[in-house]
Amino acid sequence: MDIFKKCEDRSRVDEARERNVYPYFHALESRQDVEVIMEGKRRIMLGSNNYLGLTINPNVIEAGLKAIEKYGTGCSGSRFLNGTLNMHLELEAELAEFLHKDAVVTFSTGFQSNLGIISAIVGRTDYVICDKENHASIYDGCKLSYGKMLRYKHNDMADLERMLQSVPETSGILIVTDGVFSMGGDIANLPEIVRLAKKYGARTMVDDAHGLGVIGEGGRGTANYFGLEGDVDIIMGTFSKSLASLGGYMASSARVADYVRHNSRPFIFSASMTPASCACALAALRELKAHPELVDKLAHNSQYVRDGLKARGIRILESTTPIVPIYTYETFRTLGIAKDLYDAGVYVNSALPPATAPTECLLRTSYMASHNEAILDEAMDIIKKVLESDKWAM
Repeated sequence: MDIFKKCEDRSRVDEARERNVYPYFHALESRQDVEVIMEGKRRIMLGSNNYLGLTINPNVIEAGLKAIEKYGTGCSGSRFLNGTLNMHLELEAELAEFLHKDAVVTFSTGFQSNLGIISAIVGRTDYVICDKENHASIYDGCKLSYGKMLRYKHNDMADLERMLQSVPETSGILIVTDGVFSMGGDIANLPEIVRLAKKYGARTMVDDAHGLGVIGEGGRGTANYFGLEGDVDIIMGTFSKSLASLGGYMASSARVADYVRHNSRPFIFSASMTPASCACALAALRELKAHPELVDKLAHNSQYVRDGLKARGIRILESTTPIVPIYTYETFRTLGIAKDLYDAGVYVNSALPPATAPTECLLRTSYMASHNEAILDEAMDIIKKVLESDKWAM
């Protein structure tokens, strides 16, 4: 059989295009901001992970420009060999101090971070236990590790304990969870995860891609939010969200960090973060440290939207983070509503299977510290109007 046959088979993508509700690859023609120009028209951006609004911060932009002038456009090699800049070391040191960890290792992307950490730590005789709603990069890191992966029901601590009880005493265990879950916006039950990890001799890793800059004191993330920084063994995160750049990191003990640096194939065999990406992440981190009120403003905007959507009779998935999902249930209804919102001037993301159950599709809206109440009210009024005139209902 031709290996390309799968490429020719009719798919949901083909059907979405035929129905004119295909939601992907809309082209931006302006900066990533609260309002953007996308395909020639103004859209209110409710689909970005730019939580602190730092992609347009003058200090962050200037840092990137100066880094290109000083170091050029790229490092042309891996961190392991010729690709380490003094600025990489500076970023790692400042981030470790901010997160109250001994050491940080930076990766070229967030996705690569999970691949690199899990595949290095989890060996053939080890087990890695994951929340079912963890990010795809965690799943791929587990596949790359050669260890055995077990999955527990989302935030179900009784199911997690059953998984832990099934692991042979001779095997190592790493429990991996998102801190803030990217689709639902809910927060992991980290206190109970840590308790169970200690009970069964497991180690813990938190993917804080959507937690850094969002929750915790000064935006320090999920472990800090629960007062568990000293109890979580590994914190992973990205620079592509709150820190307005590109790349990822692992924060841990010095010994674990050193082990990963020398055993992680995705780290050793990938080119390092570009000078501009590194400089922008470092500048954004310094903005966050200097302006912790950004985290408070983000929390205010998120609550303002939750209250506003409920007041407009719109059913949302409850959370306390800037991720506010709106129930739309069925795949093509979700895509149709998203298209109508886009045409009306509001950009949102569609959350579809396999990211959701087939009958639990969502419109994933997300918010920034830089949104103001006037633009949020405008967006919510548009959402209400589109949902009330829903022509996609089954």
